Amino acid sequence: MNLKEIVKSLIENFLEAGDLAIQLREKGLVKKIKSDNTPVSNGDLEVNKLISKKISEVTPNLPIISEETSENKDIKNLKDFWLVDPIDGTYDYINNLEEFTINAGLIINNRAVAGLINAPAKKRMFYSYEKGNSFEFCNGKTINLSNKPGKKSENLKFISYSKKIKPEIQKIYSDLGVKENIRMKSSLKFCVVATGEYDGYVAEPRAYEWDIAAGHAILENSGGTVTDFSGNEILYGKKDLKNPSIILKNKNIL
Repeated sequence: MNLKEIVKSLIENFLEAGDLAIQLREKGLVKKIKSDNTPVSNGDLEVNKLISKKISEVTPNLPIISEETSENKDIKNLKDFWLVDPIDGTYDYINNLEEFTINAGLIINNRAVAGLINAPAKKRMFYSYEKGNSFEFCNGKTINLSNKPGKKSENLKFISYSKKIKPEIQKIYSDLGVKENIRMKSSLKFCVVATGEYDGYVAEPRAYEWDIAAGHAILENSGGTVTDFSGNEILYGKKDLKNPSIILKNKNIL
């Protein structure tokens, strides 16, 4: 399986999906609440159709597990598959904010090996395949995040998903020497840790595998790490597809 060819063949499709998401939002989204009390829009569903169709063409033998469909979620012993979150940060998307992302992570042997994340409102596209090959495409330029120089900051800046920091997370902040945190909801957090704009992210068990798979590959392939609170590797294809605790660190603080 040529991961480079697979990912590069999907980049244009992800940029198109970003344009579609913005266009649908400008026209006015049709919104509803799902059974789990989270919002979804026609934008989520249309983007899901567009990227899933292309992924199926590129890798016809790999199942796609998407947040927005029930298809393939009951497959047992998942090993090689895609995890898709067509719009991560739906609240931002439907409220004309900028942090929402379009995501697909490729899982091989239960590990996140490649991924694509487009943040269309910010005009930032990230993609990755294999170690040392993690990139940002922005303003017509492609930057290899794996080669981007950096240095350890004395005042670590982390991202949190909530303004209220839970005690177990505050303890990790204290142990690491985190001095500042800002709130960010979508998978963009993985990308800005990979670029070195922020140093890390900590969360207790929450959300689902499709929320983190693409970002996991992008950050890890840039030289950063993704583990649970005990330092264990995070694997994919669990029965309930739920995430464990998670700690992201960029390569500058390892």
